Amino acid sequence: QGQLVESGGGLVQAGGSLRLSCAASGRTFSSYGMGWFRQAPGKEREFVATISRGGGSTYYGDSVKGRFTISRDNTMNTVFLQMNSLKPEDTAVYYCAASFRGWATTAPHYDYWGQGTQVTVSS
Repeated sequence: QGQLVESGGGLVQAGGSLRLSCAASGRTFSSYGMGWFRQAPGKEREFVATISRGGGSTYYGDSVKGRFTISRDNTMNTVFLQMNSLKPEDTAVYYCAASFRGWATTAPHYDYWGQGTQVTVSS
């Protein structure tokens, strides 16, 4: 799959929105299930959302369900995470990941990881 590069992080007030992007290099993007995870200081990496190869199926962690939306554009080799109604507890480094085995909710299933992008939500 090659390299995954996240962008779109930043500082936002509680209740605001951000849209993260993850651009993948290579020509096999559509062969991979994609996911977003996050890690706050002192905490374990947490599953956020995953999407199937074709984009027809998605699944979310309980803490973000109803507020975040994952999507992908296979023509652009990019996966997105639209984050609405942000809360201070959403503050973390957000990572995108690619799994050859398809969509998954656990980190060990993923083969490639981006470097992460910081999201900070102020109260």
